[in-house]
Amino acid sequence: MAKKIAIVTSHPIQYYAPLFRLLAKKVELKVFYTWGKEALVKFDPGFGKKVEWDIPLLDGYDYQYLENVSKVPGSHHFKGIINPSITTEISDYNPDAIMVIGWGYDSHLKVIRYFKGKKPLYFRGDSTLLDNNNEGISGKLKNLLRRIFLAWVYSHVDKAFYVGEESKLYFKWALLKEAQLVFSPHSIDNSRYEIDHTEKANELRNSLSISNSDRVILFAGKFENKKDPLLLLNAFINASTHSLHLLFIGNGELEVKLKQVANESSKVLFIHFLDFQNQSMMPIWHQMADVFCLPSKGPAETWGLAVNEAMASGKAIIVSDKVGCAKDLVKKNSNGWIFKSENVLELQQIIENLPDKNRLKELGLGSKKIIQNWTVNNTAQKMINEWEAL
Repeated sequence: MAKKIAIVTSHPIQYYAPLFRLLAKKVELKVFYTWGKEALVKFDPGFGKKVEWDIPLLDGYDYQYLENVSKVPGSHHFKGIINPSITTEISDYNPDAIMVIGWGYDSHLKVIRYFKGKKPLYFRGDSTLLDNNNEGISGKLKNLLRRIFLAWVYSHVDKAFYVGEESKLYFKWALLKEAQLVFSPHSIDNSRYEIDHTEKANELRNSLSISNSDRVILFAGKFENKKDPLLLLNAFINASTHSLHLLFIGNGELEVKLKQVANESSKVLFIHFLDFQNQSMMPIWHQMADVFCLPSKGPAETWGLAVNEAMASGKAIIVSDKVGCAKDLVKKNSNGWIFKSENVLELQQIIENLPDKNRLKELGLGSKKIIQNWTVNNTAQKMINEWEAL
């Protein structure tokens, strides 16, 4: 008989929908969305606009929106998700196990505390220790207090699904034992990015007056401080380059500043900006580029699933050492480069020494080879193996 699983998460997102569909084929699954129905079309403070994904997020699995009584609903603060009926709704469903995605909301922590010892509790998150400040007494004290609190939070769960090496280090630091940790890779639907869009990608290049022989560095995401797109822009402007373009796709609080800096530079004709592009278009934009760059400095940068997307598209990668996936996915001489966050000179040197398009294609093939093991199928199977053993 199939196991009955409840998953608690804030809102539908493009990365988890394929996973839920796969899980629903093997277990009796119900996803409890805690933000409420309005989360399907929500104002995203990072993009600074309402975002509605143009791919199906609710097909192929059972789900329930819970009433959220928060005065300021949202996933950006602890009191943004308050569901008075959540423990009752889950108890009525009577699952064999519960998986909670993220603890940083009133209701999620309530579930973890309420069901401790009553149901097998699994946790999934992608936090790391990359933001830990070890400098001075204040930094060490802050780390100690954080560790004490997180050890208390995770003392309520039976097992945690870690998504990569930095994630595992975090859970162990929070005093979870090795036997409580199960690797379940952070993944996307790679197949969406493996479809050949060469013709459309070339059309997009032409629309930006970029020749097929030129190289393109792509940044796609929120124009926000923690992702540090301004560092990438300055490194590009200061670098000695030829036949190289920089493309920013997205929106956010730094948009005006980025465009101002670009317009005042001598490379303005080689720097391009596009508004937020929805999911159906992103595989094409990834394929028109040669290199993907995520220069994050944090705090609170976690994995960086846009890197998975770029790798599935067969692209070389540049990331900072504050990107959670760097250690797992980016390998020197195989598919890309890792630089020290906030070090504009190091990033500038990488940009200046980018190889020709043929070598970049080889690095892109390296990305494809690495990402083959980071699939939704593998993620789902790790979870299913755990639950079938209950």
